[in-house]
Amino acid sequence: MRVRTRFAPSPTGYMHIGNLRTALYTYLIARSLGGQFILRIEDTDQERYVDGAIDVIYKTLKMVGLEYDEGPDIGGPYGPYIQSQRKEIYQEYAQKLVESGGAYYCFCSRERLDALREACQKKKIPYKYDGHCRNLSPQEVEGRIKNGEKYVIRQRIPSVGTTTFHDEVFGTITVDNSTLDEGILLKSDGLPTYNFANVVDDSLMHITHVVRGSEYLSSTPKYNHLYQAFGWNIPTYIHLPPVMKEAGKKLSKREGDASFEDFYNKGYLVEAIVNYVALLGWSPGNDQEFFTLEELKKIFSISGLNKSPAIFDVNKLRWMNGEYIRKKSIEEFNELALPYYKESIKTRDIDFMKLSRLLHTRVEVLSEIPDSIDFIDELPDYKVEMYVHKKMKTNLENSLEHLKKSYEALKELSQWNEEQIYDCLKELIQQLGVKNGQILWPIRTAVSGKQFTPGGAIELLDLLGKEESLRRIKTGIEKLMAKADT
Repeated sequence: MRVRTRFAPSPTGYMHIGNLRTALYTYLIARSLGGQFILRIEDTDQERYVDGAIDVIYKTLKMVGLEYDEGPDIGGPYGPYIQSQRKEIYQEYAQKLVESGGAYYCFCSRERLDALREACQKKKIPYKYDGHCRNLSPQEVEGRIKNGEKYVIRQRIPSVGTTTFHDEVFGTITVDNSTLDEGILLKSDGLPTYNFANVVDDSLMHITHVVRGSEYLSSTPKYNHLYQAFGWNIPTYIHLPPVMKEAGKKLSKREGDASFEDFYNKGYLVEAIVNYVALLGWSPGNDQEFFTLEELKKIFSISGLNKSPAIFDVNKLRWMNGEYIRKKSIEEFNELALPYYKESIKTRDIDFMKLSRLLHTRVEVLSEIPDSIDFIDELPDYKVEMYVHKKMKTNLENSLEHLKKSYEALKELSQWNEEQIYDCLKELIQQLGVKNGQILWPIRTAVSGKQFTPGGAIELLDLLGKEESLRRIKTGIEKLMAKADT
């Protein structure tokens, strides 16, 4: 039988990191085993539905390169692929389950169920439906339905014995049937619960490998009872441990933790995000850390999945993103940086390619660019204490002296480029018999007004041009002179 996996997100907002990891692993399992990858939208929880969220799912999967073989927007032989459009299918199979004895009608009011839940809380035991409607006769059921009473359909589970299932990550698990709650399969509005819809859809869509979060491990025995009641094949289960932001605390979309789109908008590269997410709970069995999606499709294996929760380390992602940026050619990096340049720089005649050569090896995330180049349009109002640098052996007095001499030397240059600037300042350093830093640090401070810049003094002088560089050096001289007079 051909491997078929499905990614079945709920349209409740942006694609958070844990959800993206599930999509990636589901896709890689299918592709590594020569199978098919299906997209299904699980929107039965209409109260949490967010307008536009389905488009976010389409867009995200396209951006990260997870091409699906069947889905709502491309069709396929087992559609519809949106659960809210499959209502009649669920009703049909719920009725079949009632007729076969695997489910029953329940007419319990919300008030009764709330009271039962409260009683369980007082006893400090897990809530479990008490089977009040379990043994209603067909005649009584028919009569109550005719009278217009609201009802749900509940799963019937054996009250004795055990249920055993195997998970590829967590191994073999056995539970007592007496602990399983006879949950609702079909709600009073005719829509299914997740617990029912996912089983029906997975079987009808011939899903062979079910990949989902480990929070569904406790529900899996109930799913198996449904499969068995219908006489369907039970799929291979692959439950994934959670992604944590710290020990004991899961990443959560509801708590505002960053989504894929958040990271992308902050200037993280798609390929870096995908690479990092692939390693959140999976190991290739060696020390390799960098993978393209094509490489992952070839080497990914279920056996490499870890049962321990993965810790999302944004600093590790930053490092990896920086490595991906450095692997880009200057031309590629310049193309990525252009939107940030155009938004941040209004000064004409700035050579963006020169700027890219300065930033390329210094940027870890593209969103760092604006803060790195905010001195280009306008010199910040910096404090003269910045000229004091212990390592460079500069103080206010020698900085003033060396800025004056640098200004006089530089203004005589007929050509303004890195080579000419370098030769000019090198000659001045030799004449004065000082260390490089005693000349270059004051110049860098004067032209940038910043402690950290994308390049050294010579590169910044070349980038800003002769007129602007000399104007800024002159401003630095005036600042130092004003300080000396106080």
